[in-house]
Amino acid sequence: MMRDERAAPEDDSSLVIQEDQATRGKHAHRRRRYLIPLVIICLFNIGFLVLVGSLLLVPASKPTQSGVRFDNVGGKSPLEGRPAPDFTLPMLEKGGSVPGLHLADFKGRPVMLNFWVSWCEACKREAALLEKTWRSMKEQGVVFVGIDIQDSESAALDFLDHYGITYPNVVDATGKVSIDYGVTGVPETFFVDREGVIIHKEIGELSASLLQQNLHRLGLSA
Repeated sequence: MMRDERAAPEDDSSLVIQEDQATRGKHAHRRRRYLIPLVIICLFNIGFLVLVGSLLLVPASKPTQSGVRFDNVGGKSPLEGRPAPDFTLPMLEKGGSVPGLHLADFKGRPVMLNFWVSWCEACKREAALLEKTWRSMKEQGVVFVGIDIQDSESAALDFLDHYGITYPNVVDATGKVSIDYGVTGVPETFFVDREGVIIHKEIGELSASLLQQNLHRLGLSA
């Protein structure tokens, strides 16, 4: 009988331990249920903060008379000192199928590439200067190429006609070449030497002095 009386408390203790373990298990399960949504919310917030931070690091854009250009864009282009990205683009000319212009065909000659669009006010202001300079210097072997970016064909042709542009112009309808050259606005002008290497990028409207200075870098005389 004494043995049975001593065994009873042991059985009660075992039940208490089992109940305690079951209670802990329930609490752990509840904690996991609340923890999973909390982790998801935390990850979402971290992703949101990263997105906001990346947007804050992108330079703000500002309108100009030329269109839209990004702040903090200037100085030396990363393309300077590197081969000019090659391209073949259709000529901007009236009527019929016109053979494309291939940049690599001009290797051995200095080249000026001018990115423009018909509605750009700065492009309009520099148009006469570019044509005048082209006429006076083309005998030295320099090549002027205008690259019209994502423009209306009729508006672009009217632009050439209005300003009497006679040097070759091509159409970058998709904007791919503009992207390859890192163009951030219009106008932008690249000066490429006889080896096909970009020696300078000029952002914005060209003045006569800027144009002559860069053509001089190409070994040309006014």
